[in-house]
Amino acid sequence: MTDKPYEPLRPSKGPLGDLFAPVAGFGVTFSSMFRPTVTEQYPRTKTAPQRRYHGRHQLNRYADGLEKCIGCELCAWACPADAIYVEGADNAELPDGEHMSPGERYGRVYQINYLRCIFCGLCIEACPTRALTMTNDYELAGPDRAGMIYEKKDLLAPLAEGMLAAPHPMAEGTTDTEYYRGEVTAPTAEQVAWVREHRPDDPTLGAAEKVVEGDAAPPTPRRHRLRGSATKAAVATRQAAEGGHVATLPTPDVSDGRP
Repeated sequence: MTDKPYEPLRPSKGPLGDLFAPVAGFGVTFSSMFRPTVTEQYPRTKTAPQRRYHGRHQLNRYADGLEKCIGCELCAWACPADAIYVEGADNAELPDGEHMSPGERYGRVYQINYLRCIFCGLCIEACPTRALTMTNDYELAGPDRAGMIYEKKDLLAPLAEGMLAAPHPMAEGTTDTEYYRGEVTAPTAEQVAWVREHRPDDPTLGAAEKVVEGDAAPPTPRRHRLRGSATKAAVATRQAAEGGHVATLPTPDVSDGRP
């Protein structure tokens, strides 16, 4: 052992530093007092979060309109907050060769309780088909507890222009493997003919027929977006209460991540 005194690695303060040490923490406060104030005008003006932001969940679709969820329940098992509930079912139980998703199973019931969800993203990591992803939509507040339990219809991705609404058969000559590899990029003529025969009034038929005939580009998957500004929403609500016409609110594109 040596008698050398201990010397800290942190440099010591001088006499002036020791004098102002008791009030050094106010330096941040004083420096901020002379900076311009920046106020975000939410909800009138909405700022787009970072692409990596974990917002509300979305159940994605394939390009022909079939759902990616296969009801495997792995997301529910991975959830540390027990916020996800899934019930799977067999496509073979549907009549006339219908499919809700490629392969044997689909998610018949899908619920996420946003009173429990901690937005950790473990459910996304567990999903084998990338059916479940997270969007940039952060507006999840609600007036009651029951409304915070999102059902499958609330979580499904919006149908893009050119997609066929499920259920309908898989693309001819394919298995679930071709879907997983991304080889199905649009609805086929046989799928359009099947929907025309079984659901002639389906509103997605017209756009899908244009894609099949080559008059329109293949559908591009869509994401849930932030709602319109609160000011216009308040006007629409007041018009509805007075019996007036409620116009469709604009939907700002504030998320640019992949589905």
